[in-house]
Order: sequence, then C-alpha cells, then structure tokens
Amino acid sequence: MSLSKEIMDEKAIQRALTRISHEIIEKNKGVEDVILLGIKTRGIPLAYRVAKKIQEVENIQVPVEILDITFYRDDLEKRSSQPIVHNKLTINVQDKIVVLVDDVIFTGRTCRAALDAVMDAGRPEYIQLAVLIDRGHRELPLRPDFIGKNVPTSKKEIVHVLLKEYDGEDRVILEKSL
Repeated sequence: MSLSKEIMDEKAIQRALTRISHEIIEKNKGVEDVILLGIKTRGIPLAYRVAKKIQEVENIQVPVEILDITFYRDDLEKRSSQPIVHNKLTINVQDKIVVLVDDVIFTGRTCRAALDAVMDAGRPEYIQLAVLIDRGHRELPLRPDFIGKNVPTSKKEIVHVLLKEYDGEDRVILEKSL
C-alpha cells in the first residue's frame, strides 16, 4: 500500500522552469555558447521548455539535443538484455557551455553517465546540470547548478514526474510506501 502526495502542479513546474531559464542566462552572462542536452526520457521535454523560455527572454534559439546515456549506465548488468543503442551527439560540444537537463537527481549515477557521454563527444568549456527535482541521497559527489525544487525524501519514497508530452499532464507526485 502507498500514499501519494502532489508536490508540484502545472503552475509550479512552469515557475520552476522559468526560474531555471533565467538562472542559466544569468550564470552564463547570456546564452551565446550554451547548448541544452535533455537526458532521455523526461529531460528531453524539459530541455525544450527551457530553450523556449530562454528564447522568449534573450531572443536567441539555444540548441537542444537528446542525450541517450543507456550505453554509459553502470548498472547495465541489472537491466534486461535489450539491445543497447548508442547515439552520438550531432551538436559540437567543443568549447561550449553544456547544460544537462533532467527531471530528478537522486544517486547521481545518471548524471555521471551523462558526463561520460558528453566527454566522449568533446571537451566543453563547462558542463552544468539543471534538474526539476533534487531528492537527495547522492552516492557520487555531484550537485546540480539549477534546481526547480528540493524535495527531502527517504530512499523508500518514489518521485514521479508527469509531463504532458508523455503523461498528458504536468505534475510531480511523491509516493510513500506504507
């Protein structure tokens, strides 16, 4: 049995993404060399939403690309035996400011895999991390640069990010096991 609690509604998600977009602009003194990489799956629509908000403010279209980190996961042996598809980036990251975008940061292992994937593609000037939810419990020394909401959780709790592009609605739910 479990209990669910909404921790962000559609408006809260919009406000968080607006704030993250402004923080990216401010931290990088503009967005001329910024590239957004949406970590598959829910980081992708979030990256496109951030790019749209940045364009509204700066009138500059920031490149967005999908980053599939499946090949770089350190838990592949724990997963099913599906064929691994490794996508190379089509955007040149050399000397660029790369902002990784994801829905939730938990242990940091997804972020580590994303860092490996980016470094295999080139040597960016900086790599930054933007997440909608930081739930804590890091197993690696990684910290996001841009955070939509900090949500203290237990390891038994689950954070579900629902996005219109995949789920038909925008909400973040915290599920507690009883």
